[in-house]
Amino acid sequence: MATALADTAGPRDLSPGRRALQRLIRRRGAMVGLAVVAFFVALSLLAPYLAPYDPLATSWTAIRKAPTAAHIFGTDELGRDVLSRVIWGTRASLLAGVVSVSIALSLGVPIGMLAGYSRGWIDGVLMRITDAMLAVPFLILAIALAAFLGPSLTNAMIAIGISATPIFIRLARAQVMAVKVEDYVEAAKALGNPHLRIALRHILPNIVAPLLVQATLAIAAAIIAEASLSFLGLGQQPPAPSWGSMLNTAKNYIDNAPWMALWPGLAIFSVVLAFNLLGDGLRDALDPRHR
Repeated sequence: MATALADTAGPRDLSPGRRALQRLIRRRGAMVGLAVVAFFVALSLLAPYLAPYDPLATSWTAIRKAPTAAHIFGTDELGRDVLSRVIWGTRASLLAGVVSVSIALSLGVPIGMLAGYSRGWIDGVLMRITDAMLAVPFLILAIALAAFLGPSLTNAMIAIGISATPIFIRLARAQVMAVKVEDYVEAAKALGNPHLRIALRHILPNIVAPLLVQATLAIAAAIIAEASLSFLGLGQQPPAPSWGSMLNTAKNYIDNAPWMALWPGLAIFSVVLAFNLLGDGLRDALDPRHR
């Protein structure tokens, strides 16, 4: 009898998480994005085994050689294998995206929740500071912070994370303001629950979905920002491989060695597009108003 009931269970009998997963799977664009993201993650983790050459090894007899069987993506101005450097550069880009967004989440969500839950003068002060940061374009603020902290991948990630924080502050604040007037939150208050418990147990779980979507989209923006900072010499420092620094070098040889710019450019385009497709799919799948 139980088996028969389980077999006839409809979509309404599934948990919200399983329904969201089903909606996500039905979106081809999101699945393509997820597959591409998984590919690049695997590429970064298996870089020591997949790279055919040492990304730092130079060869004065193979300077700016076009793609051949020995070097599928060609070589750069120092004779280094471009394919190996693209593979190893995946680590820097994905690490910058994930760490930067983690910094933005860890700073922005608590501040946004405090502002949205407390309101009053605390909200006013925090929002004016946030508005001042939002008045400066994201990339300009990241460049200024990275230049102040000094050129390195770690400082670039910190700069990008701080620059992305205001977005999560505003999003968390708006979501908290919408959720805290719901009946279950009012019931928790009536039962005498402390404010911290209400915020962490009743409000935070109900604002995770939009934060997750925004985080996925922010990773794409962070990867572009890291490539931009590396292109300007403020991110990953040579000779360590990075897609942005590879483009910075390739611009000097674009006429006679276009493959030096082609492959890191395609890598950036592919991973950013994949994260955006995945973020759009997550937004549709986690939307509670979706039918």
